[in-house]
Amino acid sequence: MQTTIRSAITFQGVGLHSGRPARLTIRPASAEHGIWFKRTDIRLGDTLVPARWDAVEITPLCTRIVNRAGAQVSTIEHVMAALAGCGVHNALVEIDGPEVPILDGSAAPFVRGILSRGVRALTAPVRAIEVLEPVEVTTAAGWARLSPARPGQGLTMQFHIDFPDAAIGTQDKGLNLANGAFVRELCDSRTFCRQSDVDTMQANGLALGGTYENAVVVDGDQVLSPGGLRHADEAVRHKMLDALGDLYTAGAPILGHYEGHKAGHAITNMLLQELFAKPGAFRLRACDDITAAQLPGVGVAREEIPAVA
Repeated sequence: MQTTIRSAITFQGVGLHSGRPARLTIRPASAEHGIWFKRTDIRLGDTLVPARWDAVEITPLCTRIVNRAGAQVSTIEHVMAALAGCGVHNALVEIDGPEVPILDGSAAPFVRGILSRGVRALTAPVRAIEVLEPVEVTTAAGWARLSPARPGQGLTMQFHIDFPDAAIGTQDKGLNLANGAFVRELCDSRTFCRQSDVDTMQANGLALGGTYENAVVVDGDQVLSPGGLRHADEAVRHKMLDALGDLYTAGAPILGHYEGHKAGHAITNMLLQELFAKPGAFRLRACDDITAAQLPGVGVAREEIPAVA
C-alpha cells in the first residue's frame, strides 16, 4: 500500500548555494497526494510546487523545481532521495525559503528523522513506473540509460565517475536498491567538489553555505574536509544518492535498471523526459506483494543508518 510519514519532522540549517537559513518540515499527506513542496514564506499566489520531473528547471549544480507562478525550491535531491529510500510515497514538504537546508551534505539526517517518526500505510495500492523499453540520453558531459528491470528485481543502479583529482579518480559501483540498501549503503555519502570549483562557485555567488563540514572538498590527492572520507568510494555513492532523488521526481517508484556515466542532475531529468515522451517505453503498474518488496524503503530500520553519519 501507499505510505506517508506518521507525524511531522522539522529540519533546520542553511542552503548550500544561497547560504540562507532554512527550515523544512515534512508532514503526512493522504493517498494519491504524491510529494509536494510548499513555500511558507510566500504570502500571495500559488505556493505549492510539485516534486515532479516536468516541474524541474535544468541547472548544473542541483535539482530545482518551479511552479507556473514562479515559486521555486532548489537542492531537493537529498530529501527526495531520503523519501524514496525510506519508502514514503506521499508527503507535504513545507519550507520557509527557496533552498532545502544542506545539513551534513548527505541524506542521512533526513533518513534518521523520517525513520524516527515511522511510516504508516494508507488505503490505496502503491503503483510503480515499470520500464518496458530502454531509453538513453547522451551529452558532452556524460550519459544515462534506463532499461527494463532484471528478473526478480525492482530498481537497480550502476554508476561510473572519473575525476582528475587522485582523491576521487575513477569509481564504479552497482547496487540493488531493495531491502534497505539505500539506507545502509548510500544515505550517509556527502556531496563533494574540488577546491578549484569551490573558488569559482563562490566568486559567482554560489556555494555560499558550503563548508568543509557539509561537503567533501578535495584538492589533488588530498581530502580537505576534517575526518576524511566516510567511504573510500563516497563520491560515486553520493552520485547514486543524487540519482535516486532525481529519479523520484518521476512521481512514483521506478522498476528498472539505471546506468549513469558521469551523469548529473540535468542528464537524469533529461532521461525522465525521454522516458515519458515514449508511451510504449513504460507503464504504470499496481504492485503486488512480491513486487512491492523490491521497492526501495521496504523493510528499513533506523538501526541500519551507518554509524559514521
